[in-house]
Amino acid sequence: MIVNQQVHLPLLTVKRVSLHIKREDLIHPHISGNKYRKLKYNLIEAQKGGDIPILTFGGAFSNHIAATAYAGKAYGLQTIGIIRGEELEGKWKSNPTLVKAKANGMQFKFVSRANYRLKENPGFLRELKSEFGDYYLLPEGGTNTLAIEGCREILVPEDHHFQVVSCAVGTGGTLAGIIESSHDSQQILGFPVLKGDFLKKDICKFVRKRNWKLLTDYHFGGYAKVNTKLINFINDFKQKTGIPLDPIYTGKHLYGILDLVEKDHFSPSTKILAIHTGGLQGIVGMNQDLKLKNLPLLDL
Repeated sequence: MIVNQQVHLPLLTVKRVSLHIKREDLIHPHISGNKYRKLKYNLIEAQKGGDIPILTFGGAFSNHIAATAYAGKAYGLQTIGIIRGEELEGKWKSNPTLVKAKANGMQFKFVSRANYRLKENPGFLRELKSEFGDYYLLPEGGTNTLAIEGCREILVPEDHHFQVVSCAVGTGGTLAGIIESSHDSQQILGFPVLKGDFLKKDICKFVRKRNWKLLTDYHFGGYAKVNTKLINFINDFKQKTGIPLDPIYTGKHLYGILDLVEKDHFSPSTKILAIHTGGLQGIVGMNQDLKLKNLPLLDL
């Protein structure tokens, strides 16, 4: 059962703002948060193809790659991961995310960053079909119409008393599902973890409502970019609330929410529901990278 866990912090008391976190990270031990939602209907559709494998895309610490590999094994489906970064081919065994994906049966193809950017190019997809045969295509991050259908189920009628609902944004699919299932009176806030404003156009392809906006000042330099301030925030938040956050998505999201609270962005008595989208599996791998950079480590 997914719970809305209230956060108790002095800042929230002073500002008279209520913050609850929907613990989607607890939805499944191996397919966490929004990845469970995005895969739900895609797996049903993929099974209709019989023995055709699922082919998808992701980076070194991708939650989507880890979740797809596990789900494929659980559903009896082959999985193929097109992994960003040719340099990983010779050292993937030191990457905990890829090791788990491999153990769950995923076949890897490592490509250059230039070729990875062709992941939506019809010619490149035809080349992959020549190499692997027919496959069920699951886009990077898992975002497609079926994924959004799954993410529509994150909000339930009991959540409609929250004036504000927020979540981290990667490819935009989770936010789109939340927008579509939200009450018209709610304000939906998205916290992109990538630089740029291109996501607004992508999200508009899937939504009709206008009760949402993106807050683009909390990406900490871009996707998977972290610094000491963010790491210390995540560790302090876990110590004070007991809720773990990841540094790529939910850490930036909750940092942004509390920064807005401190800046009086929300009126007193505002009730906020923040969606915890999971992603905790990547912390071990991220700590390896942080250690090499002589940065503080994330608490496990």
